Amino acid sequence: MKTLNPIDQHHKSSLAPAILWPLLILFSLWIVYWIEIRFRFNFTSFGVYPREVKGLFGIFASPFIHGGIDHIYKNSIPLLVLLASLFYFYKDIAWKALFFGWLTSGLLTWIIARPSFHIGASGIVYFLASFLFFKGIRSRNYRLVALALIVVFLYGSLVWGTMPGEPGISWEGHLSGFISGFFLSFFLKSTHFQNLPPLNKPKKKTNSEDEFMKQFDENGDFRPLDPDYKEPNFSQSTTADQVEIKYNVEDKD
Repeated sequence: MKTLNPIDQHHKSSLAPAILWPLLILFSLWIVYWIEIRFRFNFTSFGVYPREVKGLFGIFASPFIHGGIDHIYKNSIPLLVLLASLFYFYKDIAWKALFFGWLTSGLLTWIIARPSFHIGASGIVYFLASFLFFKGIRSRNYRLVALALIVVFLYGSLVWGTMPGEPGISWEGHLSGFISGFFLSFFLKSTHFQNLPPLNKPKKKTNSEDEFMKQFDENGDFRPLDPDYKEPNFSQSTTADQVEIKYNVEDKD
C-alpha cells in the first residue's frame, strides 16, 4: 500500500475545498444577481448605508448585491482566484479569515464611508488581496512568500482603488477591505501550511562525512585531527636528464 508524503497529503486534502467553496460562493453571488434581474427587484437598499441602523444589514448583504453585469463580472474572477488561494494555503483559518474580513470591512465601511448605499464584493476582494499579501511576506515560508508576490503581480494595481477617484465607486469599501486584511494578517495565526516539510529535505551527514569536514578550519585549510600525521612532500625535481649527442665525421674521397 502506497503512503503519501506530507506535501501530497496536503495537496489532496486542500485541493477540493479550494475549488468547491470559492465556486459555491461565486455561484451564490450570481444567483442573487439573476433573481434581481429576472424578477426586476432592486436590492440596492440592502447595501451598507453609513452610520444609520438600517445600513447595518448591508454589512452582511452588500457583497451579494451588484449594480450591473459589468460590476459583478469584474469582481468574479479576482474573487474566485483569491478565495481559492485562501482555502488552499490557509485551510485551517480560511473560514475564520473570511468571516472576520467580511465583518470588519463592512463595519469599517459603515463607519467611514459617504452617506450612500455601498454595494458589491470588491471590499472582500481587497480584503483577500491584502490578507494574502501581508500574511505571506511575514510567514518566512517560501511558498507563501511566492503567493504574496503573485498577488502583487496580478492585483497590485488595486491599491489605486483605495483612493478617491471615479464617481460612483466606493473607494471607502476598498480601503476598508485593505485595512481589514492588513490587521487580520497579524491576528489570525495559521500553521497548516508552514508545518509542511520542504520539498527537498537536506541530506543528513554521516559520521564519516562529519569527521572528514572537521579536518578543515574556518578558512578551508586542511588541519588533520591525527597528531602523528605528516604532510607529504609533493615537491618534484626539475632536473632534466642530460642528453649526449655524438657526431662522427668522415672524410669523403
